[in-house]
Amino acid sequence: MRLSNARHHRLAVAVLLALLAGCQRAQVNSLDDAASAAPAAANAASREDALAAEAEGDAVAADAAIVVGELASRQEAAKAYRAVPSPMALTSPMAPPPAPMVAFAAGQPEVNTEHYATVEDNPVHRVADDPVSTFSIDVDTGSYSNVRRMLLAGTRPPRDAVRAEEMLNYFDYGYVAPVARTQPFSITTERATAPWNPRRQLLQVGLQGYRVPASAIPPTNLVFLIDTSGSMQDPDKLPLLKRSFAELAERLRPQDRVSIVVYAGSAGLVLAPTPGDRKADILGALDALEAGGSTNGGEGLALAYATARRAFLRDGINRVVLATDGDFNVGTVDQKALETLVADQRGAGISLSTLGFGTGNYDDAMAERLADVGNGNHAYIDSLAEARKVLVEEAGGTLMTIAQDVKIQVEFNPAVVAEYRLVGYENRALRREDFDNDKVDAGEIGAGHDVTALYEVTLVGSGGEASAPLRYGKDHRGKGQSGKGVAHDGAAAPAAGCELAWLRLRYKLPGAGASKLVEQPVSCGAVATTPTPRLRWAAAVAAYADLLRGGQHLGTFGWPQVRALAEGARGADADGRRGEFVTLVDRAQALTTGNAPVAIAP
Repeated sequence: MRLSNARHHRLAVAVLLALLAGCQRAQVNSLDDAASAAPAAANAASREDALAAEAEGDAVAADAAIVVGELASRQEAAKAYRAVPSPMALTSPMAPPPAPMVAFAAGQPEVNTEHYATVEDNPVHRVADDPVSTFSIDVDTGSYSNVRRMLLAGTRPPRDAVRAEEMLNYFDYGYVAPVARTQPFSITTERATAPWNPRRQLLQVGLQGYRVPASAIPPTNLVFLIDTSGSMQDPDKLPLLKRSFAELAERLRPQDRVSIVVYAGSAGLVLAPTPGDRKADILGALDALEAGGSTNGGEGLALAYATARRAFLRDGINRVVLATDGDFNVGTVDQKALETLVADQRGAGISLSTLGFGTGNYDDAMAERLADVGNGNHAYIDSLAEARKVLVEEAGGTLMTIAQDVKIQVEFNPAVVAEYRLVGYENRALRREDFDNDKVDAGEIGAGHDVTALYEVTLVGSGGEASAPLRYGKDHRGKGQSGKGVAHDGAAAPAAGCELAWLRLRYKLPGAGASKLVEQPVSCGAVATTPTPRLRWAAAVAAYADLLRGGQHLGTFGWPQVRALAEGARGADADGRRGEFVTLVDRAQALTTGNAPVAIAP
């Protein structure tokens, strides 16, 4: 009897579905009749526009196929993936409707799948064993705004989301700009006692790129590569993204060109290269974007690069700006394959910057790495105010590169310095020999960008060493031990006029194949009794990052001390960002001393 009732139930469901389908067909027929009654002139215009767009799309698609020739097998795999019928299509016609299952799934908490590359803090180096520190500069700021997003949401950031160099470089330190453009950046060094350990010192190295007024920025060929997959439908993703790009679009000039490429299950050209003064066309194309489908980022990158090549400006800026939550899940998803594609196009003169959006599935590791390989910069957009900062206020630095492959090398004097530790830049470390190898890629400086590096150093005889010298090794001055195992040489404070370290920088002018070398000493004269506000601010930001990562290098220096240090160096704070930082310190203290959830999947 139960079997008969089940059959009757399935028959009733089938009849109901048939009636609904008939209603839908009737509605579609009515819409078709209304559409056929539109004026003939409008139809002709629409057909003309459609044919033009189709021709442009076909040409760009052909170029995209060339760009990704080496990835053809993966693209075929993606097509095969999309061709597999969905589970609904494989369901038997007699199976009950899956509505209860969908309702159950909707009530489940979403799993946090955000992804961050593992970062281990730089170790303390003994100068007697390893006197040279070499790294690539980094102007990214994505970590700061991403961590801010988590703190403001009441969530403790995961350790690997905190990159100290991106915290430091979020702020302007007021370095003196270069006098002439023969060298694209100035160099500033400063030294003071470390606020968390009076036996150690901080060495600040600052670079300031020359500034360019908006009117002097070369013509720009921009391709907005926008993720419109289903994961981008949240308010802090595609809706915020559209408003952010609209801010930049409003400031484009007639000599600029902008294109819009979107990708979800497949990629498409939404806006062919368009002059910057055609605001209505650009803003209309942005406004029409909607989210849905899977995420074929590899195909989107290929089409974006093909579009950039078609509008290439020989004496201008050519850049793809990828905006995504980073959740590539079909097509070319292999990280190394994507990096190869980006590196090849970098060599052809097209750079790549990335803008991260959203929460829950944000792939920070992918977005940051692609920007590094693409000679671009990475930012995270958590608000419209941050979008204005990155795309409007700092447009020159975001779009215009003034120095490429910038590397820093510091050689510490073992007669003066016992130990050193570089704060941050862990994923930018280079081998010593990489410094003089022009084939090794490094970071870029944009117009108006400033870069800050901070070293914690321990002087010989200070008593602040992190580790004792070896019994049978060499002492700080490179002399053999006396045999008595004496670890402390009792050296006096460095004499005036001596050298603490030797600073070297290498960089290339845009488009150049050979690098230029800049060298200068770092004096080991007396340390100022009162550090400048910019060094105190840098110390506060570095301590903030260290405490968020676990506080392994600060001893008893805690959140109250960080707050006091920041408040004392806050200054005029015209844009309010330093005041906001103090607020974040308070939030971080509350979250790291309580039971706040951590923003990462278990």
